[in-house]
Amino acid sequence: MASIAAAEGGARTLLLDKGDKLGRKLGISGGGRCNVTNNKDTQELIRFIPGNGRFLHSALSAFGSPEIISFFEELGIAVKEEDHGRMFPASDKAKTVVDTLVNRVKELDVTIKVHQTVEKVLYEEGRVKGVRVTSGAEIAAPCVILATGGKSVPHTGSTGDGYAWAEEAGHTITDLYPTEVPITSDEPWIESRELQGLSLRGSVLTVLNGKGKKLISHEGDMIFTHFGLSGPAALRCSQFVVKALRDGQGPVTVAIDLLPGESAERLAADWGVASRSEPKKAVKTLIRQKLTERLVPLVLRLAGLDPDEGVANVSRAKWEALAKLCKGLPVNASGTLSIEEAFITGGGVSVKEVDPRTMESKKCSGLYFCGEILDIHGYTGGYNITAAFSSGRAAGTAAAEASAAAR
Repeated sequence: MASIAAAEGGARTLLLDKGDKLGRKLGISGGGRCNVTNNKDTQELIRFIPGNGRFLHSALSAFGSPEIISFFEELGIAVKEEDHGRMFPASDKAKTVVDTLVNRVKELDVTIKVHQTVEKVLYEEGRVKGVRVTSGAEIAAPCVILATGGKSVPHTGSTGDGYAWAEEAGHTITDLYPTEVPITSDEPWIESRELQGLSLRGSVLTVLNGKGKKLISHEGDMIFTHFGLSGPAALRCSQFVVKALRDGQGPVTVAIDLLPGESAERLAADWGVASRSEPKKAVKTLIRQKLTERLVPLVLRLAGLDPDEGVANVSRAKWEALAKLCKGLPVNASGTLSIEEAFITGGGVSVKEVDPRTMESKKCSGLYFCGEILDIHGYTGGYNITAAFSSGRAAGTAAAEASAAAR
């Protein structure tokens, strides 16, 4: 997007990629379907980009969801809207998006060089001078845009190369950490794998710090794994787990609301009524009417109830405790998977040192940043790609203007 914007702005543009082809990370995004944006207005988009989303206000106002959708439609890609505003190509193939973008780059006579690893960005007296590649060749340029990504999904080429170049220009790199990543747990019942593979739809996850303070809640699907929790709801909660543990707020607990459509009071009351109307019914039989089969043994065990006990023998206090447990099944969060296994990298080039309108460095003239190299991160659902396209567009447009002025 940055090279397209630069070339459309009249700049002579060179696109360097150390890999064997362009768009490798984009090609696997959205489960291979490429969630190109999310159909929300600027303020809503910012709300779903918890990592410095406000920094993107100018860029999103100029090139947000409506403009991204129009951009692709004008290039011949029909897009469709799915749940929660997610926008996908009608083909359901990320390859459609990648091929279309690459074709547009070629139409604009951008010079493309793959297998070109940049060794160093060249600076002189507070401004950029060009780059040096590993062959030793130096390429002079009045403007350089770093769109190198973070450290997540390294097999696509995102290995954090750009951070060192930014530091050499005087930039601060904020602490890097995994976001949008599965949560790990050392709970015995997690490690025993008794719930491995079980999916819950529309559950609510709440992250609590060591003092029991609520840090965040997210509703969505989730899945129990052999190491912890995954799925959209868990991914969205993960950054808050990482930050709480990093800041010494542990132990951190993720509470799972197994029955988000019910209240604890109503659950306890309903079970109390059932215990009087059907006194001989086994506890496990009654609970199966509310919970999925695989959850019943665990929940009853944690509540200290005998699955085969008659409901008439369960006290009101026990019903209340069971209801409370169903509304907040506690899972000790020991951490998350690594930054390499995360979908998104948290941290990066400090946005305080970058002009939000142009994405130009405040430390070095002619140096621009866009995408995940910046200290910006959003939730899954098209928000990170939107941030990448928006910041890329801003950087490319500004760099073209600066390049013309330099000429």
